[in-house]
Amino acid sequence: MTRALTLHDLIVVCAALAGGLAMVLLSRMALRWLGERARRTRWTGDDIIVDALRTIAPWASLVAGVSGAAAALPLTRAIDDSVHQVMTAVLILATTIAVARVVADLVRNQALSRSGVAGSATIFVNITRIAVLAMGVLILLETLGISIAPLLTALGVGGLAVALALQDTLANLFAGVHILASKTVQPGHYIRLGSGEEGYVVDINWRNTTVRQLPDNLVIIPNAKLAGAITTNYNQPEEQMSIMIQARVDYDSDLEQVERVSLDVAEEVMAEVSGGVPDHEPAVRFHTFGEAGIDFSVILRVQEFSDQFLIKHEFLKRLHQRYRAEGIEIPLPVRTVVLQQPGQIPLPGPRTPEAVPGAGVKSSVSMSKTPH
Repeated sequence: MTRALTLHDLIVVCAALAGGLAMVLLSRMALRWLGERARRTRWTGDDIIVDALRTIAPWASLVAGVSGAAAALPLTRAIDDSVHQVMTAVLILATTIAVARVVADLVRNQALSRSGVAGSATIFVNITRIAVLAMGVLILLETLGISIAPLLTALGVGGLAVALALQDTLANLFAGVHILASKTVQPGHYIRLGSGEEGYVVDINWRNTTVRQLPDNLVIIPNAKLAGAITTNYNQPEEQMSIMIQARVDYDSDLEQVERVSLDVAEEVMAEVSGGVPDHEPAVRFHTFGEAGIDFSVILRVQEFSDQFLIKHEFLKRLHQRYRAEGIEIPLPVRTVVLQQPGQIPLPGPRTPEAVPGAGVKSSVSMSKTPH
């Protein structure tokens, strides 16, 4: 103390602290009101700004109150400098955290707007947040009078040892950055790996990629494995995809009628069932004289991968109903079964039961065709 405390000093200190606390309460109330208004707008930038101010404004108000109280006290120069440094450090930390949050939110919104999906690629968000926090810490150390040159030198020398110790982690990190930068796989895409794993990409973070399967199970894939795997992306080059449904009709069927009825049902499904593409023109392609009938494919189109299951379900139900109404038969499989007697040694070459006495009895077993 440079002099003795007076009543006036205490009154000023209490007034400064009370003013700082009042500013904290008022700023929180004002920002809560602004946050409610910001949520009603379409622009997400105002939400990010209000969120940042919620971090900075209360701390800035508190720092202002404490600084005013310290200025009113008869402190020595050394104590006054220490209080000033502490208040500056608090303000720098609050600002750094707020800026890191703002930048991370901006990166997240930019990633979502570019990919057009509801997932999140946290690898870019985390890298950005860590970079901003590291810069804030360096600025804080420089402000406190701590030289950062030796620290940077130590980090440079120790970085090699850390890189050698964390080879797998760094490989996954750079693989994740490469995957997102190349846009081969994005959150929200449906992928299938060459090893058989498939599902919707939920998130790509600094170490692994999370894939949600259709039964709602999660598959965790290291980024390095995903980058080196043969991958089928069902959302590239576009989200819509074609599906082929196999069918079969009897050899006695009129193929022109089969094609016409199948196309009618396909167009009806495309127009009425959710997930279909109404402006798509279905196609029927006969391709094989099969064992029991003529095989053909019906080509439909769906909005995205998971829509194919409902489309196939409805198409098969309606096609079966129309075939019954039109008298078009769906053939049953036919198989020939040869029964061999015990101890009988099969002879090579084509033989008939009449040519070899006591040979096995040959009989044809087939499933009868029932009219629809």
